[in-house]
Amino acid sequence: MVAGEAGPPDPNDQSQAAPKPGRPLTVKGFRQSLGPGILLAGAAIGGSHLVASTQAGARFGLGLLGFVLLANLFKYPFLLVGSRFTAVTGLSLLEGYQRQRPWYLPLFLLITLATGVANIAAVASVCGSLATSMVPMNLPGGLSTPAGLALLIVGVCVAVLLLGHYRSLDRLSKGIVLLLTISTVVAALAVLGRGPVAGNADLFSPSPWSLTALPFLVALMGWMPCPLDLAAWSSLWIFARQDDSGHRGSRAEVEADFNLGYLLTVAMAVLFLLLGAWVMHGTGQAFSPSGARFAQQLITLYTASLGGWAYPVIAIAAFTTMFSTTLTCLDGYPRSTSAGFRLLRGFRGHAVHDRRDHGIWIVLHGVGAAAVLAFWPGSMGALVQLAMVVSFLTTPVLAWMNLRVMQDRQVAPADRFGTLQLLVARISLIVLSAFVVLFGVSLAQR
Repeated sequence: MVAGEAGPPDPNDQSQAAPKPGRPLTVKGFRQSLGPGILLAGAAIGGSHLVASTQAGARFGLGLLGFVLLANLFKYPFLLVGSRFTAVTGLSLLEGYQRQRPWYLPLFLLITLATGVANIAAVASVCGSLATSMVPMNLPGGLSTPAGLALLIVGVCVAVLLLGHYRSLDRLSKGIVLLLTISTVVAALAVLGRGPVAGNADLFSPSPWSLTALPFLVALMGWMPCPLDLAAWSSLWIFARQDDSGHRGSRAEVEADFNLGYLLTVAMAVLFLLLGAWVMHGTGQAFSPSGARFAQQLITLYTASLGGWAYPVIAIAAFTTMFSTTLTCLDGYPRSTSAGFRLLRGFRGHAVHDRRDHGIWIVLHGVGAAAVLAFWPGSMGALVQLAMVVSFLTTPVLAWMNLRVMQDRQVAPADRFGTLQLLVARISLIVLSAFVVLFGVSLAQR
């Protein structure tokens, strides 16, 4: 080809395409697109909020409030990519990975396979611990124990997803998120009205900014508000929502759904931190690594402010929250794994989702999580901590991949991040990477 002569058009290149005007946001369009963002909230409000935020408040008072808000800000642009990319291109984020660089998709699959089973087992373990406050203690076959109940919960979630598919996931998550939001707001208002249990205790002591606290900070950021794998889940859930509602959401509608879900996750993270700070900080109490004891302490955060009458209501709300997270993870990890391998086999578009393949991966993840729950030698707290740390260590890689996909030729210039969003994303990537390096240095010095 002669220099300067135009070659054949690159099917991936949207940089010269005239941007199509998107539909304005309407109540009807928003309602029809509502779902993936709520699922994101349902997945996030589990381990990172019920576990990590309350522990942050209990250990450090309000000292980590700014850190929690920044962690949510740092991950926002990279999680938004999953929704915006799909809305403006009609492609899943996984297909974006494949088109951007041939090795992006295999790397994502390696990360999600390495973290998926551990994360599912971790959230199921918390869910099983919470269930101990709601079931008789004489169930047969050891099912009354946190581990036994966690195994039962994994089995129930697998059955729900195999029988009900996306529709059951969507309907259950919306109801559960609404229930938890109402109960948490009521509890937080009651707690704030009474003041801290420890009275005049310094809510900003001890300082969290030390090397001894670094493992906890890394774990907190790992799941706050959620691992970056969920950007790909949101992308695939948009397709599932389109199939369920018969409506293809515009960029404005899809991003409104995402932003609503994200706003809920940030608000709930702050409320759980306040609950931990007001009820446990300065009292000399600490969260137990024992699953059953942890569950009782967590529910006490609510009942201490609302009274004993609220115990069953709060127990159900907390349990259903973690059940929603377990259910969402058991859909999201298999959904993205199935779609990724189908892309490698040559499938495109909506064909990357196949119910049979998805079902097989649901079963495989369920069996893997059950094996971890049955044979994990340590405590529930150690399992959750491990899952959080592993998620955090992969965060900079996924963040960098998402930013490259969003800002390159696949997306029209008008739909890429603007100056402010791009600045936030770049600063966030630097900070997240620096934390990983700092954590690695601290481990090397031990």
